[in-house]
Amino acid sequence: MTDPAPASTAPASVPRSLDAIARPSGTLAMVAMDQRESLRHMFDLAGADRPADDVLIGFKVAVAEALGPLASGFLIDRQYGFEAVRDLLPSRTGLILAADALEQEDGGPVEETGLDDVVLERTDLDGVVALKLLVIWRRDAKRPARVHLVERFIAECRARGVLSVLEPVVRATPAELDEKSWDMDDAIREAARELSPLGPSLYKVQVPLAGTGDDREQREASERLNEAITGPWVVLSQGVDRPAFEPAVRAACRAGASGFLAGRALWSDVVGSADVPAALRELSVPRFESLIAVVEREARPWREAS
Repeated sequence: MTDPAPASTAPASVPRSLDAIARPSGTLAMVAMDQRESLRHMFDLAGADRPADDVLIGFKVAVAEALGPLASGFLIDRQYGFEAVRDLLPSRTGLILAADALEQEDGGPVEETGLDDVVLERTDLDGVVALKLLVIWRRDAKRPARVHLVERFIAECRARGVLSVLEPVVRATPAELDEKSWDMDDAIREAARELSPLGPSLYKVQVPLAGTGDDREQREASERLNEAITGPWVVLSQGVDRPAFEPAVRAACRAGASGFLAGRALWSDVVGSADVPAALRELSVPRFESLIAVVEREARPWREAS
């Protein structure tokens, strides 16, 4: 993959602070809708058959219509629905574009990522206020290269005058699995200590304990995570059971998180519905509103993050 030169100037109209994706309180309640082949696989699992591209786009547009007006930020990929989502989101909802190129087998997890040159070569980001990079973090020989990838991503965002949202997802090496030495929470904290000081605008992190702890355990694990992170952070919902996500968000916010950037916890049970807009109104909107209320009560405004 070639390394295009960073843009030399930033559009003057692009906001440079997290206020662009934050609520007036400085907290963040954002929707992730950048899933690609993983969303197609979710349709399979829901018994809705293998969806064509227009079905994926239609689902993403429906989510944007239902949840976009409530969201402080909305994350979308360039492949499925970017233009339609961009055009329907209200101006107060910050548009975040995924800038990650994914290495992923059909139906499997993302194994590695890089920077999407198609996104980076855009001379006009069309109302985008932030870019997001997913990076798979492992204790293996590629670790220095991933640090370089993150550094390049942050530099590219700064050159373009957009925010950088970094999303490390930790994975075990085969040796760690064989030796039974893998501790996901320890890896999440180690990744945070390595990557968050590089200076992304926002650090998007996995929920401690995958949300399985009781109130005390979740709070203590979130506090340990907060100590490992430099700068503002939010939690993601992948890997967390839907009912466990709201308590996990509450614990994270009390520990210092500024909110969440979530997808599956909001809409995964709507995938494959006969009437997606109705199911979103019935299930996802109240769920999102409840999470927003938690964030407004408990989250640390991003400007107060160290």
